[in-house]
Amino acid sequence: MNFIRKIIETRSKEDEVFFVDLKKIIGFTPKNIELYKKAFIHRSIKAVDKTTGHPVNFERLEFLGDAMLSAVIASYLFQEVPSGDEGYLTQMRSKIVSREHLNELGRDLDLLRFVKSSISRSKFGENIHGNVFEALIGAIYLDRGYNYCKKFINKRVIVPYIDVPKLEGKITSYKSLFIEWCQKQKKDFLYDVYEDTGNDEVMHFSVKLYLEGKIIAKGRATSKKKAEETASKRAYYAFQNEMSNS
Repeated sequence: MNFIRKIIETRSKEDEVFFVDLKKIIGFTPKNIELYKKAFIHRSIKAVDKTTGHPVNFERLEFLGDAMLSAVIASYLFQEVPSGDEGYLTQMRSKIVSREHLNELGRDLDLLRFVKSSISRSKFGENIHGNVFEALIGAIYLDRGYNYCKKFINKRVIVPYIDVPKLEGKITSYKSLFIEWCQKQKKDFLYDVYEDTGNDEVMHFSVKLYLEGKIIAKGRATSKKKAEETASKRAYYAFQNEMSNS
């Protein structure tokens, strides 16, 4: 405790608050606080490493965290589902580490409060929640190694969120499901996507989903992919009986 107290006393007030909040989130004492600070630096700041001259932001840690999260979840599924083949395990892992789920995890921990940026938070895309969650995992790995990384993922992802039987029935892409159904039933479909900024500061896209020449659903979001997924989800619920029985 004296060692930890000495460390805190040498930091600024801001770093002290960050250290205490971070410790609560990860569940153990961070050693290199600078690593964790990098996990929340947005590229808009255009920070540069004074020694190497390389850009500093959370994206490299995000890359590393994504790999570590995937590895830990793969190991968990391999142990928990001994009967699962490669295809099954891959599908289940994809459901757990889906962008939607990672965004949920980042929001639950309120990680956005730590992000340093030169742009308004209202202009962030939804995926920043999941991006900084992965960056945090990357920082944990570099600071404390694989076992602590695994400990964090187990506490924050596996224990509270993973239910294998429920995940088996979870739909990860309504668009893929809809397209597969259309192709199987030999039905013509079309995603008509167009820019729809309206009064919003952030660029939005809208989509009209046609089936056999008729509009069956619409969607609007900050990316074409999200807009198409929204329209596909609405189409799925509109044609759920037909799709389930086909």
